[in-house]
Amino acid sequence: VQLQASGGGLVQAGGSLRLSCAASGATFSRYYMGWFRQAPGKEREFVAAVSWSGIVVKYADSVKGRFTISRDNAKNTNYLQMNSLKPEDTAVYYCAAGLAGVLGPYNYWGQGTQVTVSS
Repeated sequence: VQLQASGGGLVQAGGSLRLSCAASGATFSRYYMGWFRQAPGKEREFVAAVSWSGIVVKYADSVKGRFTISRDNAKNTNYLQMNSLKPEDTAVYYCAAGLAGVLGPYNYWGQGTQVTVSS
């Protein structure tokens, strides 16, 4: 499966962004989808994940209540709605796909989209 992330940009603290991840090359509805991020000088970390049905979701504690993951299987796309953004959310965000479950492992990765939150 090929993944294309988009929607990143520069936003002020408190603002919102919606990231999209378009999938192709496989049956999208079979895959669990996740979002990860990597800030400069830090390791990649888990942000959120959604099951193939969209019913089961999981979030990192740092984004709970602010971020919402969803998917539209008819459009082969999943989304990460990010509200109340903080400077510490600044990172490159990657979408990922896997078959094992919301906890991964994730075998397929998109190219990343930069999110910068200014204070």
